[in-house]
Amino acid sequence: MTRRAVLICPGRGTYNKTELGYLARHHGDKPDLLARFDAIRAAEGQETVTALDGAARFQTAKHTRGDIASPLIYASSLADAQALAEDIEIVAVTGNSMGWYIALAAGGALSAEDGFRVVNTMGHLMQEASIGGQLVYPVVGETWRPDPARKSDLMALVAEINARENHTLALSIDLGGMLVLAGDEPGLSAFEAAAPKDATRAPLRLPNHAAFHTEMQTPVAKQGRGLLPPEMFGQPKAPLIDGRGAIWWPYATDPAALWDYTLGHQVIEPYDLTRAVTVAAREFAPDLFIVTGPGTTLGGAVAQSLIACDWRGLASKADFQTRQVQNPFLIAMGREDQRKLVV
Repeated sequence: MTRRAVLICPGRGTYNKTELGYLARHHGDKPDLLARFDAIRAAEGQETVTALDGAARFQTAKHTRGDIASPLIYASSLADAQALAEDIEIVAVTGNSMGWYIALAAGGALSAEDGFRVVNTMGHLMQEASIGGQLVYPVVGETWRPDPARKSDLMALVAEINARENHTLALSIDLGGMLVLAGDEPGLSAFEAAAPKDATRAPLRLPNHAAFHTEMQTPVAKQGRGLLPPEMFGQPKAPLIDGRGAIWWPYATDPAALWDYTLGHQVIEPYDLTRAVTVAAREFAPDLFIVTGPGTTLGGAVAQSLIACDWRGLASKADFQTRQVQNPFLIAMGREDQRKLVV
């Protein structure tokens, strides 16, 4: 019996200390794929992904850099996508932030190598520019129920800070029950000082992250468009759901428009993963939501997004946990207990 699944690819911040060796542990059977990625890095004079993954120890200052983390996450995630069991039918693909680049390859709009080139190039450009920063702040409580009033108040605070002289702050990613905000140092610091704090809610800075998905990345988008030609992009083989919730259908996609979105709007405008997951749930009615590795942090945001859209009556964290015990429908491949259900 075929299991219909939406594939969700993770973004930055998912390859951490516990993920070191992920490629070696899970994908030693894919030497050709990893060798192709290594060759691209070597040609640029960069340390290979297999060497980075095989390091003796995890170095936060090194492994979380955009030009290091991005290719590691891409290789891990795409290899996971290729490891799925034969009875799984991928009905749609989406991703969070940088995960959009991985989704393009997993969905067939980019070859594995060209997807790696996109990720490697954009990771390098963003690290080199290092424009601004990011922080994350929860907008739901322990039950994971949506709190529209709280979200509205926080976005009003963001707008007020952004209107101050010499302050820049904006929504970067709508991430289920969390807001990822991006800005310059004055803007981020002002939010940290003004945002309510308690035992479960406080702004958290994201190390080695720039002001992704804001106008501050306009120079990076321009550089990316100059280095990555539209000819790399083709028709997707599976429907792709982007950071606006728009669907790019097989045989009906303009590859030039896909290139323009990927290296334009996607770089400099907010990314709405909550909307992407909602569209995936409502338009494709999958049996499973599969989050590729590395890491396990994206699963909570996906669950919170499903609760927000009342998917199959999910109304709270308790509902989600009960359903997962009875019949797991959200599978994080970065978790060993769940990985075995889909590979």
